[in-house]
Amino acid sequence: MRIWLNAARPRTLPAAIAPVLVGTAAAVFVADKLPSWSLFVAALVASILIQIGTNLANDYSDARRGADSADRLGPVRVTSAGLITPQRVLTATWIAFGLAALLGIYIASQSDWIILAVGAVSIAAGFLYTGGPKPYGYAGLGEIFVFVFFGLVAVNGSYFIQLEELAWLPFGLSVAVGLLSTAILVVNNVRDIDSDRRADKNTLAVRIGREKTRRLYVFLMLGAFFVLGLTIVLNDGPWLALLGLAGIPMARGPIATVTGRTDGPSLNQALAATGAVLGSTSVLTAIGLVLGG
Repeated sequence: MRIWLNAARPRTLPAAIAPVLVGTAAAVFVADKLPSWSLFVAALVASILIQIGTNLANDYSDARRGADSADRLGPVRVTSAGLITPQRVLTATWIAFGLAALLGIYIASQSDWIILAVGAVSIAAGFLYTGGPKPYGYAGLGEIFVFVFFGLVAVNGSYFIQLEELAWLPFGLSVAVGLLSTAILVVNNVRDIDSDRRADKNTLAVRIGREKTRRLYVFLMLGAFFVLGLTIVLNDGPWLALLGLAGIPMARGPIATVTGRTDGPSLNQALAATGAVLGSTSVLTAIGLVLGG
């Protein structure tokens, strides 16, 4: 079970949980109640399953392409380390995606069938990140994927399934969440920049270099809080939602680490800390939206 837990990469799961909490909380603020608990739970579990499926697909595909070499600074990948056979990892990938698809069918039946198309595209994007003939994660497009699907799509989708409409408040919040989620990937890629370059995995970090990637990380972290505050003010959101800005002090540690360290253990800690910033900021923002409604 510890091996499978490692394969699921729990440090990345805040990126799956945060957007559903924020999008649903925005719906609660607008409607003054939670329209459907079952849709909230289904969306939350589906988002987690898509994240896990993406992580497993990444583990499987990177091992096949030789990107997870012995000199990699990140946590052990179960496929390349021989802890789980490639076929079992691939099977687990499709089980996670399949369960997410079943939940998507339920969500669509209770809201709008367009959710099925959104879910299908999300699953395909998760697999093709490092899988398929031309993985876009190897072409420097991973950050765009994370921003779009774990920010814009997940937050606005969670809002939409509750109220079947879109609005500027959840859109602005989705930008803030997307920026912090993208920062998690940026830490991962700046840590692995040397091994990725040797494996011809041309992530954005490999393409633009370590220093520019570090500056990008700072921009994402600070930009997220700026957008969060601006969104609440411009859309007459509840002032309590500005509780999310309490995550700013937490961002100082990982920013200092990412901009000043290159060793794997320190950057692994920064990765976990960035996930904690995303999680705490999202939870506090969600609480503020719910209580301020």
